[in-house]
Amino acid sequence: MINPHKPRPRLTAFGASRITKDEPLFHDVRALAQRIAEQGWNGQTGGHVGMMAAFSQGMRQGGGDNRGITLSCFPTPPNHSLSEEIRTADFFSRMQHLIEDCDAWLVLPGGLGTLAELSMTWDLLAINMLKKRPLILYGAMWQNILPILEQELMTSVHDIRNDIHLCQSHDEVLSILNEANHV
Repeated sequence: MINPHKPRPRLTAFGASRITKDEPLFHDVRALAQRIAEQGWNGQTGGHVGMMAAFSQGMRQGGGDNRGITLSCFPTPPNHSLSEEIRTADFFSRMQHLIEDCDAWLVLPGGLGTLAELSMTWDLLAINMLKKRPLILYGAMWQNILPILEQELMTSVHDIRNDIHLCQSHDEVLSILNEANHV
């Protein structure tokens, strides 16, 4: 599936920093990222611990590169799996890199930071400020939250789900990314 004459597309992954290496979700995300890298993608995360570390490790194990967009106010974790690091001065610059410098987004389970990243990405897609590309929400968490958002948000677009792919399995994620990479 990897075309050596075509640059590898880059996938930004957003997700919680508050999980440990011992949790099943950490292993699941690492395995998913490995499969994504084996499909010919490179990755990009916030470059820190938790889901970001799991994703970075999986990317490297699958033969992909992983760029970390980190904050100057936080030290880069030791023993990280980043191929490249871009230090930013503030959260806004970091978010701009993560949102704009990729070919698709993968939103993993997370907290308020992940929700902020999803909201900004989703809004920019909805108002056509970004080129259309896959915005993938992975995991059961999103299945519970998405209906509430649809029901309660006041939006300027008719169907806010048009830009979202809700996935529960690795195969679903890989299918969407494979389709996007062959367009």
